[in-house]
Amino acid sequence: MSELDWGVLSLLPLLATLALAFVTRSALIAMLVGTFVGTLMLGSAPGIGMNELFQSSLGNGDFIWICQIVVLIGILFELFKRAGVLGALALRFAGGGGHRRGVELSAWGMGFVIIDDYFSPLLTGAVIRPMSDRAGIPREKLAFILDSTTASVCILVPFTAWGAYMASLIAAQGADVGSVEQGLAIFIGAIKYNFYPMLMLLFTLLICAGVIPDFGPMRTAEKRAAATGELVKPGGKPLLTDDGDDVLEVASGRKASLILELLMPVLLLIGVGAWTLIATGSVKIVEAFMLANGWLLAVLAIRGSFSSVEEVADVIVTGTKSVMGALLIVALAYSLNAVTTELGAGEYIIERFTSDLTPNSLVLITFLLTAAISFSTGTSWGAFAMMMPVALPVAFEITGGEIEPLVYQTVAAIAGGGIFGDHSSPVSDTTVLSSVGAGSDHIDHVVTQLPYALSMAAITAGLYAWM
Repeated sequence: MSELDWGVLSLLPLLATLALAFVTRSALIAMLVGTFVGTLMLGSAPGIGMNELFQSSLGNGDFIWICQIVVLIGILFELFKRAGVLGALALRFAGGGGHRRGVELSAWGMGFVIIDDYFSPLLTGAVIRPMSDRAGIPREKLAFILDSTTASVCILVPFTAWGAYMASLIAAQGADVGSVEQGLAIFIGAIKYNFYPMLMLLFTLLICAGVIPDFGPMRTAEKRAAATGELVKPGGKPLLTDDGDDVLEVASGRKASLILELLMPVLLLIGVGAWTLIATGSVKIVEAFMLANGWLLAVLAIRGSFSSVEEVADVIVTGTKSVMGALLIVALAYSLNAVTTELGAGEYIIERFTSDLTPNSLVLITFLLTAAISFSTGTSWGAFAMMMPVALPVAFEITGGEIEPLVYQTVAAIAGGGIFGDHSSPVSDTTVLSSVGAGSDHIDHVVTQLPYALSMAAITAGLYAWM
């Protein structure tokens, strides 16, 4: 943490990033400027400061891990294109009045099958995007569906890394919780009060089913797609590029095998993910994608889709190039998160509002504070870690150390607030990956999704205020 107490100025890099992003519609430039402002505030020389920041924030296993995932999904998508199965899949499901709703509902449903905040938007996007494009669904809409069914599902399923992490944070609060097992029991008991992700999942389902009409910027995007056929806003820069017009073409000279060249890679991804979760307690996403890529590469080689080793290399290079924009955005998101943490943005928000924590307002203020921290820093897990030792002891003090509904509600408010920020912040890695999976312009995704997220957050706040 910075030695200076920056107070409200600790939010300046994020505010500069948000302002520039909405004005310039360039997430890359906005985040670069915000990061640069942060390094200047920390007293570093421009060149040296940026160099040191990139080394400290990007020279770690987490960032390299995410880069591997993004590159592998780019290569897998390029292999799908080479196989022609995306076009075959789109043709299989094309036509029929219910096709559009069916595609949107399929995207929503896959979020419950692939329970991982990184895995889900990337895999679902790769499978659904060709059908979504054929149905005329704007990329912003697909990105919203992917984003709404990632962290929202993860936080409601207790037996995942998310549940274990929350249980450990709860258990760390002292004598009121005796063990991690008891912490997990508290987290499970809090799920029924975790209104934000439940409301967001229900809202997204009703949007996909056409029960609730689109509104705000999303309605504008839908009108654009219907009137012009433009799935990306003019001037938008999709984080996953589709070079050429062959994305939906069916492989010539042979019939594309949906079973061998699409279903098997997807089953390998899901199977390896599920098996490693059960066997090791964590999803081995990189290994799953490597196996899926290896399978598809071998099948295409056997079928004679490559005439030389150079063609294989070209596919790998093209797939990597298609996600370069996403990699840069992820790198700057990590850097901006490091700057805001160093300036003490999260601590400022806590110190500014914790004096208002009373028995009647504890749950509501906890939700709002966690949401603000998560939105500002782009990390729900970081917001959980900051707010749990602040709000949970207050809840236990009010209940006299007893595990009563107020304790569950406080934990739920922390969980839901973190998910709101993770879901809506332009510097959140899952928000970025949803833009990647959908092939959407990142800022357009944030702008169209934010009114929906704010609406569900407002309803959640109202429910907590009413309790």
